[in-house]
Amino acid sequence: MEASVEDNSRAIAAAVLGGVVGAMAGYLFFTERGRAWRRQLEPAIDDIARELNHLRSTINKASGVASEGWKLLNETLSEAAPPRPRYPTTHQTSPF
Repeated sequence: MEASVEDNSRAIAAAVLGGVVGAMAGYLFFTERGRAWRRQLEPAIDDIARELNHLRSTINKASGVASEGWKLLNETLSEAAPPRPRYPTTHQTSPF
């Protein structure tokens, strides 16, 4: 079975990407300049994580408020409308 050109291209792309990621990890963890750069990035990453947590909290609160609003609206509309009968008619109709 022959491998297609697309499969070969994907394999080459995956190998190149893996090599780049590996080189970056090696630079960041095993060189002094990489460690220094990583130490400079850590406070910024912590700030980003903290802001994302605040954003998540805000979204959860907004979702809760929206949910309560829909619940209140549905309750108000159901109280205003007369109750629907369980069965549309009081007599049984012939299915024939």
